[in-house]
Amino acid sequence: MFIDTHCHLDAAEFGADQAELVEAAQRAGVSRIVVPSVERANFATVQALCAQHLGCAPAFGIHPMYVERAVPDDLTVLRDYLALPQTVAVGEIGLDFFVEHYDRARQEFYFVEQLKLAREFDLPVLLHLRRAQDIVLKHLRQHPVRGGIAHAFNGSRQQADQFIKLGFKLGFGGAMTHPRALRLRELAATLPLEAIVLETDAPDIPPVFLARGQPNKPEYLPRIAATLAELRGVSLAQLAQATSQNAAAILPGLFHP
Repeated sequence: MFIDTHCHLDAAEFGADQAELVEAAQRAGVSRIVVPSVERANFATVQALCAQHLGCAPAFGIHPMYVERAVPDDLTVLRDYLALPQTVAVGEIGLDFFVEHYDRARQEFYFVEQLKLAREFDLPVLLHLRRAQDIVLKHLRQHPVRGGIAHAFNGSRQQADQFIKLGFKLGFGGAMTHPRALRLRELAATLPLEAIVLETDAPDIPPVFLARGQPNKPEYLPRIAATLAELRGVSLAQLAQATSQNAAAILPGLFHP
């Protein structure tokens, strides 16, 4: 059994083929798919998709690359979605300092407000932290939450250790399959196994075995996991069991009825 802890099932690249995508993933052994939202406009879509497809669980949040069109009332709407019993996390939230023109102060405002909501509802968070690991860590120390997942982690070992100390798991996916990703592969091989969860970020972050332009899909998670198993020198079955246990521990709502 595998758990995809981050898949944008509602992405335009998938059109209306979600049922086929979920069924293919389940045939491949992926029993749970976490579907994060990115803005108020897709909260309802994410909720509906997860209600329609067995094994899919929603997270709700405002992504840092979408805060430029967010308004404070979106946080009020978000609170309503976080109160839904099927919600497993606040996400995808965080900071993105890779694209220079994005308003950092605006990103940090919405990030902090969503951390406060995560505390209010005692929910884990799904963190986006591209080129912003240290600032994200600063805000987490100031506004502690119950943990969560550092999605698509690509920081240093020191930063990884800090996230782990704060109760976070680290998400590894397609980027790890690329042989030139030496630092990332070293982290994947040497971090404590209990700190690692699997993800696709589908349709993004395609693994090395996909042709250019092909979208990533949750059904590819076991093949991605095989790279991690090889790097760590463990069997695929062992890796599947360990990472699924890790995901269930950090996202306990995944297995609530």
